[in-house]
Amino acid sequence: MLLPKHFKLIACEILFREICYCVSQSRNMIDMQFMSKGLHDLGDCKMVPLLQAAIDVADDKQYDAILLGYGLCNNGIRSLHAALPLVVPRAHDCITLLLGSKEQYDRYFDTNPGTFFKSPGWVERDFDPNASLQSIPSQLGIKHSYPEYEEKYGSENARYLMESLGDWFKNYRKLAYIDTGFGDFQSYKELTKQQADNRGWEYEELSGSVDLLQRLLDGKWDPEDFLVVPPGYSIQALYDRKKIIGYE
Repeated sequence: MLLPKHFKLIACEILFREICYCVSQSRNMIDMQFMSKGLHDLGDCKMVPLLQAAIDVADDKQYDAILLGYGLCNNGIRSLHAALPLVVPRAHDCITLLLGSKEQYDRYFDTNPGTFFKSPGWVERDFDPNASLQSIPSQLGIKHSYPEYEEKYGSENARYLMESLGDWFKNYRKLAYIDTGFGDFQSYKELTKQQADNRGWEYEELSGSVDLLQRLLDGKWDPEDFLVVPPGYSIQALYDRKKIIGYE
């Protein structure tokens, strides 16, 4: 009889409910560590060191592999490496993990550009990405609203600044709620729909899947869907829609 494997999982807290369910279904022993939502918005120069520090403290004699509950996430996993095999889904970001496959992500993205996504985790742990002083919008100086600019610089200058710098959400026109079946309360859908209405956006509900997460935890690492980075190598971003990530 094959003994269960012992894995260390490092994941975004957005996936907390879905991952906890998958851990309960897996025969493997999995120690979980959840990182704060919003690392994606910090950019790779700040996200990578935080994830690498979490990887570095994992005991390489205790675990069989380190699993990442992340996608490429704004290059936030690029250059990560470990003394153990490092396993990560071939995913653009957490939306791929919530929808269940990169193919499903691509199909939806191709026909629905300008979509912003929510899920149970996004609703429960939501905060304004502009609020962090380390976020990309803050660093670029585009975190303020029109009323804030108007109060500080006057209406004419405020209009100029908004037109020049743009709004963080200006390229979006739809809000899609991914129903994963976990922590999926009707009030979350209603709240998301209200947010869409407030912005004048279209609202849509999508069926999610934990298939990709479950296979990550179960050790079923089909190379089409997962990258297994050997010790001594690091994750690299690939400009390839199917592979997404590689190692060197």
